[in-house]
Amino acid sequence: MDIPTTPTDNNGLPSSETQTNRRRRKKSIVWEYFTIETVGAGSTKAFCKQCKRSFAYITGSKLAGTSHLKRHIALGICPVSRQKNQMTPFTPGSKTAATDAPKRRSRANSGYARVSFDQDRCNHDIAKMIIMHGYPLHIAEQLGFINFVQTLQPQFNLVSWNTVQNECVGIYLREKQNLLNLISGIPGKVSLTVDLWTSNQNLGYVFLTGHFIDDHWNLYRQILNVIMVPSPDSGDTFSQAILTCLSDWHLEGRLFTLTLDQSLSNETIIGNLKGLLSVKNPHMLNSQLLLRNCYARVLSSLACDVLVAMRETIAKVRESVKFVKTSESHEEKFVQLKQQLQVPSTKNLSVDDLTKWDTTYHMLVAACELREVFACLDTYDPDYNINILLEEWKQVETLCTYLKLLFDAANIVTAPVYPSANVFFQEVSRIQMELMHAAMSVDPFVSYLMRPLYEKFDKYWENCCLVLAVAVIMDPRYKMKIVELEFNRIYGENAETWIRIVDDGIHELFLDYMMQMLTLPETPMDEGNDSIIKTEAPEEASQEGSLLSSVDGLQDFELYISDITGGQQMKSELDQYLEEAFTDRVEDFDVLVWWRLNRMKYPTLSRMASDILSISVSTVASDSVFDTEIKRMDSYQTSLGPATLEALICAKDWLKYGSFPQPPAL
Repeated sequence: MDIPTTPTDNNGLPSSETQTNRRRRKKSIVWEYFTIETVGAGSTKAFCKQCKRSFAYITGSKLAGTSHLKRHIALGICPVSRQKNQMTPFTPGSKTAATDAPKRRSRANSGYARVSFDQDRCNHDIAKMIIMHGYPLHIAEQLGFINFVQTLQPQFNLVSWNTVQNECVGIYLREKQNLLNLISGIPGKVSLTVDLWTSNQNLGYVFLTGHFIDDHWNLYRQILNVIMVPSPDSGDTFSQAILTCLSDWHLEGRLFTLTLDQSLSNETIIGNLKGLLSVKNPHMLNSQLLLRNCYARVLSSLACDVLVAMRETIAKVRESVKFVKTSESHEEKFVQLKQQLQVPSTKNLSVDDLTKWDTTYHMLVAACELREVFACLDTYDPDYNINILLEEWKQVETLCTYLKLLFDAANIVTAPVYPSANVFFQEVSRIQMELMHAAMSVDPFVSYLMRPLYEKFDKYWENCCLVLAVAVIMDPRYKMKIVELEFNRIYGENAETWIRIVDDGIHELFLDYMMQMLTLPETPMDEGNDSIIKTEAPEEASQEGSLLSSVDGLQDFELYISDITGGQQMKSELDQYLEEAFTDRVEDFDVLVWWRLNRMKYPTLSRMASDILSISVSTVASDSVFDTEIKRMDSYQTSLGPATLEALICAKDWLKYGSFPQPPAL
């Protein structure tokens, strides 16, 4: 093996040319933190040794330089380096500060000093901070903030309100384009939810959120628009807001379902919406999938009704809890009495928040477990004079039983990751069955308390049971059998009629998708042609495919299928799916992963499943599921212009999930 040698002069010393080259190749300090790797023809990237993030370095003949690499380390942008600095001062080029040689530390410090201050980057990060945390735009003009930032970086220049606003809007516009590109590239449709907020000025703010599944079977729930309407009571304004959203995001003809806030679900508004949307959006199953009420709002309405029905008894319990929790001496005596009575409860008393019904439920549950202590408290603490009868405690206990039913059902939509539509059928059918039995109870108190709830929930059940049933059928662990089981429990001898409605509905829906994805031949086929129609894969099928919506077109389709199969019925993807064995019910089962893995086996049915499983049954965010009042904009938010407010709210929602994946370049 040849060993390379260093060129020398006549005296055996390194030549002057070699010494000059060595001086030229003196490494920048950033290469103590980065490595260089070739990632493709003519493309070289720098990789951070700490967080492994890649950065542009050489693309073709263009050299990106090292300034952005210095900022990554010097400004604490690198998350790994920043985490280490929280424990020990991190000195570049060494494992710990304590083991660094003085010369190495001096070299590192000079490296930090050479990083130039970037005012534009600071402006961008301030705007991003304001968006992500909901800070007021004028925070950058407040003295405390200015002093703090200038202590960290004396070169920081004051930023005006207008500069911050423009930067925030710029972030919003960039993220909006990214999201628009993502939605434009999905193979299926989009479902919308419509939620209403109000303000002290009696203005309405319509939140429109899009729900869809991308071609990698990721489920998205993103706020698309926040539109101010002059009157929250006007149905026309909501219709116009929805049409604006469809136009803004190029969703004409791609709307699948619409879920409304309960306050918007009157017959006039629904009638107007059906008429407007039917112009450009083909409604499947005669619009039976199109509109429904918000799941969380319905549950909150039921909880509020039953709490109002028992408001006098609940008020006694609330005052008892306040007596204990608002005085240290009272609470101390209460704890002592609990220990003497050896009450085993581990619940902690807390006063409820009247704007959140789940807090009232938790208060009542804790008080019920400690009712023995409350019953004796007047003899132990003479200041306590609230008398709650034994019969009243029994009624509170019964109330908690049914509140738990609603609480467990509502908890589905409080998770950070919004669930797919297949998980709701069993919970909703369980509520329907339990309330039905309670309404017919021989206990007069239970019947009195639950009958109004059952009558209200029954209307919701009739409106949503079809779409929820279709969604759970798309779960390979349950398919049609879970629908048959639940309908037999609810309807008894009449179950077969309802089962047939669902079975006919899902087959009709599948036929709609077959017609959309079917590519008919341009020229008539010869009578003797034995070729079979092939459906396109979801990734290749056109969303604008031939729609055979007329009766005559459907008859032609059936005759054509009959001809090519010799009069024998061809088993569809749907029938094949329904007849195959069930998937095991494992704890970590992910229905979207299952369909992603089986999309080639069921090209048409998987397209249908992606639209159905992305349907949202609730319009509210996870932190608003238990609200008893409509959300209100605060005074600062209403002081902003509509466009700025929309930019801040939407961008905050989008930044929570990082950057949206972009479709590959053509």
